[in-house]
Amino acid sequence: MTTLADSPTDTPRTPAARAELAATFLGNGANYDRYRPGFPLETVRRIAAARGGLLGDVLDLGAGTGKLTELLAGRADAVTAIDPSADMLAQLSAKLPSVTTHVGLAEALPLPDSSLDVVTVAQAFHWFDRDAASAEIARVLRPGGVLAIVWTVPDPRCAWDRACYRLAHPPRDLGDTTGALALGGPVHTPALPGFETLRGEHLQWSEHLTRSDYLQRWGTVSTLLASSAPDRAATLAGMEAILDADPGTAGRQLLKVRHVTEVITYRVR
Repeated sequence: MTTLADSPTDTPRTPAARAELAATFLGNGANYDRYRPGFPLETVRRIAAARGGLLGDVLDLGAGTGKLTELLAGRADAVTAIDPSADMLAQLSAKLPSVTTHVGLAEALPLPDSSLDVVTVAQAFHWFDRDAASAEIARVLRPGGVLAIVWTVPDPRCAWDRACYRLAHPPRDLGDTTGALALGGPVHTPALPGFETLRGEHLQWSEHLTRSDYLQRWGTVSTLLASSAPDRAATLAGMEAILDADPGTAGRQLLKVRHVTEVITYRVR
């Protein structure tokens, strides 16, 4: 499920709070698919490199509307997509009819043991119970199988986007002092039970979109979806003020948004 997509530092601490925010996505598939950014093709190349260049049989877990799935389809032997939202998967299936879909959870995958070569998780791992999900992913991977966790975060060169990010994701007591993921330097590669870490990589890229679509994009973020109408309006008004004040965006209807995609790969033990 990007710059604005919900990041590990935005994860609520309690399972109940996490479930409440995650539920905001269940009926928001059309807007999510229209406004959320995708990923650069290089993302899939880096994932395949962890298996010597071949993807094999792939599961895109927490696939949402298929932002990463569409890059995997046609490049893997077979692709399966799992997400807890039937609405999200309906959007995916309309675009990618060849992809097998299942409504399901990372902690209880509806797939047989040792049936996959790669599991990808884009913008979604923070919604999972880490240990239970790691155990399930390890179960369905074949020996030597690869898990790839993908995040897209604000590029430090795009100050106005980072400022908007901080409005949508205010700092929490999670070691996050800026309201955004740590940017620059090496990619953080947290240890996962049952897996050995291979590598973490940065991919810098950009896209152009209208100011209106940029603001609509923020309206698909869980923190705004879960907020009251007055709070949501205030946050969006604050973003408007940032765009009006920054010399890179003031008076412009077409914006260049810079992203950094982090690709973290693991091998099942």
